[in-house]
Amino acid sequence: MQRIPLYSKLMELPMFQGMSKDDLMAVIGQTRFDFAQKEVGETIVNAGDECAHLSFLLSGQMEVRSQADDNSYIFIEEIGAPFILQPENLFGISPRYTRTFVAKTTCSLLLLSKSEVLRLADDFIIFKFNLLNTISTQAQKAARLPWRHCYNGLEHRIARFFTSHCIHPAGPKLVQIKMEKLANEMNDSRLNISRVLNHMQKQGLIELKRGRVIIPMLERMVAGLG
Repeated sequence: MQRIPLYSKLMELPMFQGMSKDDLMAVIGQTRFDFAQKEVGETIVNAGDECAHLSFLLSGQMEVRSQADDNSYIFIEEIGAPFILQPENLFGISPRYTRTFVAKTTCSLLLLSKSEVLRLADDFIIFKFNLLNTISTQAQKAARLPWRHCYNGLEHRIARFFTSHCIHPAGPKLVQIKMEKLANEMNDSRLNISRVLNHMQKQGLIELKRGRVIIPMLERMVAGLG
């Protein structure tokens, strides 16, 4: 990748936003960037892999798979560029990916090793602020989630279950889950779950398949419930 295209790409990435032209050119000249390209269907990272790099999706679309600890249900969603793959997992008690990322289209990625991230944070204060802001934002969102008001209606509780498991609160989602498992998660009967899901389907908010719930647009589902 040539310097000018790389300069343009860096300006699009949140870690480098706000940096001066001179700083960006210094970053390009002093930093070891690794690049990767994944074709359709190739795995970018697996859940459980060590998070040894800060990975930026520069172009393309990924499928993100999130799985329950007991393997009882799976959430699948689509994420497009630009995007950073779980930067909050680069450090901490368990520096491993918790989701599996698979290329849905041809994906181009930029990789920064942990040592390069630490060096950039030492050398460029704006990079350090951007990194801390990104990680802090993730932590604050996670901390606020249990305290958000949830309406008593089963529809709203189901919608909250769906949104709370997604990495991005918009776009199409696929939930592979059995009705019995969803009923257990909602602490309600299978009959009530089936009745509410069918009502949501009639409203055009979801589509029901055997063992699957398809959400065409998550934000439309949330808005449709009021």
